[in-house]
Amino acid sequence: MSAVPLEAPVHAGGGGAGGGEAVHEAAVLAPRARLLPALSAVYKAQLSRARVARIPLLFVATFQSIGIMILMRGVVDGGGEARAVVAGSSVLVVAFVALNLLAQYFGQLRADGGLDHYATLPVPPAAVVLGAAAAYASFTVPGTVVTAVVGCTLFQLPLAHLWVLAAVIPLAGAALAGLGAALGLLAPRPELATLLGQLGMSAALLLGVLPADRLPSVVQYARDLLPSTYGVEAFARTFDPHPDWAVVLLDLAVCAAVGVVSLTVATMAYRRAAVR
Repeated sequence: MSAVPLEAPVHAGGGGAGGGEAVHEAAVLAPRARLLPALSAVYKAQLSRARVARIPLLFVATFQSIGIMILMRGVVDGGGEARAVVAGSSVLVVAFVALNLLAQYFGQLRADGGLDHYATLPVPPAAVVLGAAAAYASFTVPGTVVTAVVGCTLFQLPLAHLWVLAAVIPLAGAALAGLGAALGLLAPRPELATLLGQLGMSAALLLGVLPADRLPSVVQYARDLLPSTYGVEAFARTFDPHPDWAVVLLDLAVCAAVGVVSLTVATMAYRRAAVR
C-alpha cells in the first residue's frame, strides 16, 4: 500500500494532464473600522435602541430634579445658594442618566454576554464606549434645559447665559458617562453595578445640589473629587451679574480633562471585560 505524503499539494481541476498549481490562498479579513465611522455607527444604533426604553426614565430624572428645587425653595431664598441649587439640579439630570443608567447598561451587557457581540465586530473598543456614552448623554439635553428654565423662573435667576449648557452638558456628560461605564464594566455582578451607579447618583445629588458652604470641610473635599462638581460650578457662575468667564472656562477645562480620564478608564475596562 502506497501512502501519499502529507505535504503533497492538492491540484485544482482533477487529475488531467497539465494539472493546475496548488491553491494556497488565505481568507482575507475585512479591515478594521476607523474610529469616527465606527463611533457614528455605534451612536446611531444605541440611540435607536435606547429611545423607547429610556425616555420614561428621562421624565423621571427631570421631575426628580424639579421636585428637589421646589423643596429647596422653602429653604433657600436666593443669592449664591439659589444658584447652586439650580445648577446642581440641572446637572443632576445628566448624572441620573450617565451614572445610573449607563452603569446598569454595561453591567447587564457584561452579564448577558453582550460584550461578546461587540468583540466580534471590527470596531475599536473606544468607539463602543464613546458611542454608548454619547447616546445616553443625548437624552439628557431636553431634561437639563427644562430643569434649568424652571429653576431660573422659580428662583428668579437670569436666563441670559443658559447657552453655556451647550458646553456643560457634553463635558459633564462625558465625565459622568465614563465613570458610569467604568462602574458597570468593572463590577463583577450586574446588581453591584446598579448599586454603584445609584450611589454615584446619590453623591451627585447631595454634593451637587446642596450649597458648598453649608457642607462640612471633609465633605467639601469629597465634592471636589466628583466629576460633575466642575460642571455645576461653571453653570452656577453664569448667574452672577458679571460672570468671570476665565474661571468658567477653567471649570469646563477641568471637567473636560476628567472626562478624558474617565472615558479612557472605561475603554480599558471594556477591553478587560471583553477578553475574559
